[in-house]
Amino acid sequence: MKNEKIIFATKNRGKIKEINMIMKDTKYEVISMEDAGIDMDIVEDGVTFEENAVIKASKVMEIADCIVMADDSGLEIDYLNKAPGIYSARFGGEDTPYSIKNKMIIDKLKGVEEKDRTARFVCAIAVAFPNGDILTNKEVIEGYIINEEKGTNGFGYDPIFYVPEYDCTTAEMDNELKNEISHRGKALRSMKLKMESYMNDNR
Repeated sequence: MKNEKIIFATKNRGKIKEINMIMKDTKYEVISMEDAGIDMDIVEDGVTFEENAVIKASKVMEIADCIVMADDSGLEIDYLNKAPGIYSARFGGEDTPYSIKNKMIIDKLKGVEEKDRTARFVCAIAVAFPNGDILTNKEVIEGYIINEEKGTNGFGYDPIFYVPEYDCTTAEMDNELKNEISHRGKALRSMKLKMESYMNDNR
């Protein structure tokens, strides 16, 4: 039975659904900022994924005074010097549809050989506690960028991110497989363990 809520510092419903699937065997129910009645814009001015995750979790925790989890995730493309990186959500304009963003990336890689299209999804997660303690971790999934969108599952850059081991994009994976191997799935599972250890040490 879920008896404790964690606010996840996002307004993205797809992300909340994904996170709750991964956290289903814990006592926590993950809710969005909107569900918690929090409406605020957070300036993500860190220079790493970890710094931005900590900024988001800390800012929301100051208002909510409860456990807050946040992630900063994005796509690093080696040929583009790891861009869009921490600017993944803002790449091409924050309100630009991802179908257009994906097309922009495909165009930037036009003529680039497969071996030079290597990329990774990165996810850093931070958990901020009311006592000021913060836990962080980071995970990645490696792949490369293909030259057309494939798949309708997932969101964001999933349709152009191909994972060779599974011969498909992350948008072609079912939810169970994606949550098992994705950057966010791996980061959440390792964070679950960190939180369990933290809670045991602070009883």
